Amino acid sequence: MLKKFLLLSLIFVSVTLVKAQEGTKIKISTEFGDMIAVLYDDTPLHKENFLKNIQNGIYDGALFHRVIHGFMAQGGDPNSINAGPQQSLGNDDCPKIQSEIRRNHFHKKGALSAARLPDAANPTRESSGCQFFIVQGYIHNDDQLNGMETANYKFPDINRATYKVRGGSPFLDMQYTVFGEVIEGLEIIDMIHAMPTGANVKDRPNTDVKFSVTVLK
Repeated sequence: MLKKFLLLSLIFVSVTLVKAQEGTKIKISTEFGDMIAVLYDDTPLHKENFLKNIQNGIYDGALFHRVIHGFMAQGGDPNSINAGPQQSLGNDDCPKIQSEIRRNHFHKKGALSAARLPDAANPTRESSGCQFFIVQGYIHNDDQLNGMETANYKFPDINRATYKVRGGSPFLDMQYTVFGEVIEGLEIIDMIHAMPTGANVKDRPNTDVKFSVTVLK
């Protein structure tokens, strides 16, 4: 009976892991190494758009141009390719994408989320068609998480546990479209955030952090 229970438990864990990694896998290559990420199937507009950007070479040599320690690293502005050190980045003219904000996706460390304009200029929370960010965040406790909850949104138990152990940026939940996550190479995120910033442009790494993205077969 115990062997049967253990076997069923292992099968359940295996199925859970497979489901967690469903979707198309991509590789984000940097000078520090590679991050393997998965693009979620239930955010199809963002997935299709991101894959199209990869095919069109929009990310070949683009920069993580906005890096805030303990928060996130933003990149993907086409204007960042070969940008001068004094150039301010982040204002792109890429087409916008309808938001696909899902309760089952949240801003844990490694989350791949779409950048966007603030609510005042973008009340429907449309996403940038090219810029995205990868969450670093930090570990939170229950009191901090309680203070971020609202009458309309309470952190599910699995999200809360993840934020308490893995960390992330929970205050962004239900505000931005999370369309994927890093499943290998989380240490690369920390290396990017260890880069000094702001010598020439606020939050921009003093030494360019270039990246490229490829689809894994």
